[in-house]
Formats: sequence, structure tokens, C-alpha cells
Amino acid sequence: MTTPHLNRSLEETIDRKLKPNKVLILFGARRVGKTKLLAKYLEKIPASDYLLLNGEDQKVINALEERSVSNFKRVIGNAKILVIDEAQKVPDIGAKLKLIVDEIPGIKVIATGSSVFDLSNKLGEPLVGRENTIRLFPMAQMEFSKNENYIQTTEKLESRLIYGSYPELEHLPDYNDKADYLEGLVNSLLLKDILEFEGIKKADKILDLLRLISFQVGKEVSIDELANSLKGITRNTVENYLDLLSKVFILYKVPGFSRNLRKEITKSNRWFFFDNGIRNAVIRNFAPINLRNDIGDLWENYLMSERIKYNSYTHKRVNSYFWRTYDKQEIDLVEEEASQLRAYEFKWNPKKKAKAPGGWRNTYPEASFEVINNSNYLDFIT
Repeated sequence: MTTPHLNRSLEETIDRKLKPNKVLILFGARRVGKTKLLAKYLEKIPASDYLLLNGEDQKVINALEERSVSNFKRVIGNAKILVIDEAQKVPDIGAKLKLIVDEIPGIKVIATGSSVFDLSNKLGEPLVGRENTIRLFPMAQMEFSKNENYIQTTEKLESRLIYGSYPELEHLPDYNDKADYLEGLVNSLLLKDILEFEGIKKADKILDLLRLISFQVGKEVSIDELANSLKGITRNTVENYLDLLSKVFILYKVPGFSRNLRKEITKSNRWFFFDNGIRNAVIRNFAPINLRNDIGDLWENYLMSERIKYNSYTHKRVNSYFWRTYDKQEIDLVEEEASQLRAYEFKWNPKKKAKAPGGWRNTYPEASFEVINNSNYLDFIT
């Protein structure tokens, strides 16, 4: 079955960020649509003007093995744009791309990767000052809204809370097919990046760690407690695994906010999934909302991830935090943008009212405060 193209918010960003003698790096988890985004972008460019290579193809690896200007000129030919999909699979890709953009006048390069292990280390250091980066996420509601009206969006909200927003899910009408797709994605693709990483052998421990995090969405996570629960895994190993899970775009952390008020908690972090469907696949729970007791967790994770997509795609420079004090006053999300502070509390039920905690109001009187529920959430994420 052919999957129709879904318009992505980054199509125009590629045009803006692709510069001569620079490398445009497109990051993102597997299956978020990097290859299709590139294909759509390249449709408007004459075929003779670009060269598209797949870094997972051994013939491509062999062709790029010799690190010399003459070899790279021979491979690229008359193309004005070099595109390498899954670039992290090419050995010494950073040094090779540095030589290409330094020595071939006018060449534009796009490199994509589903993991940042090599793209941030082996690639990043040689390309300092020579790269622009773009992050692609699972589909954002602001992207869906281009093709949906309000009624359609509200009808699909429950499905997106349960199954998430990976592009291919839009074309799988059967819920069992959606669940199978997500479980396959977790087991055979997303964790593949981690298990290929040197020294990582224990897939079961990583999945156990993800399950523990799944039940602590929106709560402070104790690394020591995680290590004790996993048995046989040290605190340092847990921290290492969490870092790796961040680098393959499964999890991200949100730190505590403080401006040195002694009552504020800052040493712990909260962890969230980039996609609700991945979270639910990890715990193998795709039950409808009316049969669940974790709707609050689903709602918070959904809003947090959608807000990250929104801020990223609209080019906002925002720092995100949670806020909590030792006497248990808390706020789900605090955004710091330049000198502005915005506080948000997430409530699934619009009938549940909330107001800013007294400690917050007294300490940060200049900050705004808003409750986000399922009647006003679209203004928050689109």
C-alpha cells in the first residue's frame, strides 16, 4: 500500500537552512518520516542537480571509503546537492563531509540520521561551524491541523493519546494494526540503535527501565530507585541508559526550575516520551481511555511532547522546566523565554479548576499562569 505524503512543517525550513559549503543535519527517530521528507523536498529539484546516497548501502560506504578530494569529486560528479540518508552508518562521516564542504566550491550537503551517537560525536566535532541542524519529530498536531477541521481533530484526540503520532499510523485504520506497528517499532527498530552501540548487550534491562519510566511520567525520577528496581544495574549504568534513550529520541528529561529559593526542588528530573504510542507499546497497554487509570499521565505526556514540537518548529528559544517545592506545591510546566516566565498546569477534565500555588505567585509575581485542558489545548500546541 502506498502511504500518502503528509505535509511537514520542516519542508520550508530545509530551503532556509541549506547553504553552500554547509552540512544540513536532519535528526530524528526511526520512522518519523525523514526519508519521505527528503523525497518530497527533492521532487522540486532537477534530478541532475542532486545525488542521493543511502549510508546503509555497502556500495555507498565503499565509494566513500577513500578520503580524498579527487574521489569525492568523482562520486558527486556535477551534482549541486549531496544527500546522504542514514549518514551515521558511513565510517568517519564527519571528517569526510568536512573535506567535501571545505574543498568543493558551492556544494550543499544534507545528512540524515536516526541516532546521534555518531552524528553528534564523530560528525559533530569535525563540522563545528560548518553545519546547521534540524530535528524531525513524529507528526505534530500543528501539522495535522493543515488537513483537519476542528471536529476531525477532536475525534482523533483519543486515538493520538493512545497510539501516538507516527506518520504511518494515519494509514492504518485498524487499532490492532496500529498496536502491532508500534510494538514492532519498539522491539526491532528504536532499540536497534542502542543495541548496536558498543558495550550495550542487555536489551531486557533497557526495556525494564523504559517500563519503569512509563509509570513515572510527570513525576520526579530517582536514579537510585531505578537502579535498585532493575537489580544488578548500577546507578551509573542507569544514567548511561537514560542518556542513550535520549539520543535515539525515545525519552527526554525536564529539569526542575529554581531561582535559588531554598524550598524549590532542582536536583531531580522528570522524564517524558517523545510519543504516547511508544510509551503505551512499552507497557503493552492500548486500552481505550474509559478503561484506563492513567489518563492524567497520557494527557501530560501528550501536551509536553506536542509543545516541544510546536516550540521547535516555530523556532522559539524556550527553556522548559517543572516546578515543585518540598512542601509539595507544584506546576507541570514552566517555560522561560528570554526574560518571560509562563506557567502551565495540565488537567484532562475541563471542569477541574486550578490556580497558581501561593509559593509560585509570591516568588514569581510577573509570571503568567494558565490551565490547559481538553477544551483549550489546541491554542497551546498549534
